Amino acid sequence: MKHRVVSLRLPALVQEVLLALFITVTQVQGTIVRNAGEVVQRPLTDLGNLGYVLLVVSGVAVAARRRWPLPVFVTTALASLVYYGLDFPDGPGWLGLYVALYTLAAYGDGRRSLVIAGVGTSVLAIAWLVAAADIEPRAAIGWVWFRIGASVMSAALGESVRSRQVIAAEAKERAELAERTREEEARARVDAERLRIAREVHDTVAHAIAIINVQSGVTAHVLDKRPEVAREALRTIEQTSSRALREMRAILGVLRDDDGDGRAPYPGLGQIDELAAKAREAGLDITLEETLPSVPLPSAVGGAAYRILQESITNVIRHVGPTRVTVALSPGIDALEIRVTDEGRRAARHPSGTGNSVEPGRGIVGMRERCQLLGGELDAGPLPGGGFEVKARLPLTPTGSSL
Repeated sequence: MKHRVVSLRLPALVQEVLLALFITVTQVQGTIVRNAGEVVQRPLTDLGNLGYVLLVVSGVAVAARRRWPLPVFVTTALASLVYYGLDFPDGPGWLGLYVALYTLAAYGDGRRSLVIAGVGTSVLAIAWLVAAADIEPRAAIGWVWFRIGASVMSAALGESVRSRQVIAAEAKERAELAERTREEEARARVDAERLRIAREVHDTVAHAIAIINVQSGVTAHVLDKRPEVAREALRTIEQTSSRALREMRAILGVLRDDDGDGRAPYPGLGQIDELAAKAREAGLDITLEETLPSVPLPSAVGGAAYRILQESITNVIRHVGPTRVTVALSPGIDALEIRVTDEGRRAARHPSGTGNSVEPGRGIVGMRERCQLLGGELDAGPLPGGGFEVKARLPLTPTGSSL
């Protein structure tokens, strides 16, 4: 059974009214009791009960202390100056003033409120000391110093509370900012991972579909005349689709494999020969001019290089058809340079009908993004004598993300 917590906290206005009522009663009743049976210089009933009026005014004003801290302090200070300046009897008539001083420092605007409180306390101290210049007995002047000290302590306590509130507010703001920053970083990581998966899926699927398109065209063309060629083309389709499915599982495995165990490694430069073999099966006359690096490449660089080569070859298959392609890898001291050049369309088109112009995709954009994420650069464009060239430069020490 759940227990509901009932709040007994009163509304703020009710609290302030009760506090003002308590201070008013204490000031009036306390002053009467303290001076009962004593002969005072000026009773509270003098000047039309002015002493009672001043005690009541300084007490009732406290009810508005949170909304108007400065006017309340001025009201209670003036009431105190007049009260003690006219030699009304001493007593707890300073309670309202102390509460007003505390409120001014605690709920004011910091430095300005402290200056006002300091100036006001100084004026009150001087006026109190002047009013008590001829007080008898002289030991009674100790109450004047008590009023001065209590005023200073009230202002200091209010400033301490205000400082704590400011520190707490700043800490809360920093915590909220840190939480927002963590959420933004998490969203950025999710978006980056989504982009990486989309790019990997694009490269894998586009390459596989391009080869399957070529081989299916060959099959359709030679199915009746050369069944053995058609059988080989179908086998290539089967192998290409199977390999694409394996790569897709490896890419998408990150979405359901929390610890990464059993996740297949992403392709790298070690699979270039296999990539070239599949390109030859698709009708390309491909030549590899590669110089293997003396030290292993960072996985991010090797993966990006493989995907750039794969996308470049896929673009040739899709947009040009059977032609001569040269792939050059030049690892340097600080960067790996990649160059993929094709000679353009041949006069005799492949019977499959591939090489037709298609709508441009995001292949080159994706390759350029890969380079930029690693701090590299990519240039792609037609050659003056015909054909197309893709040149990429990947730093061996990536300066960007490894997506």
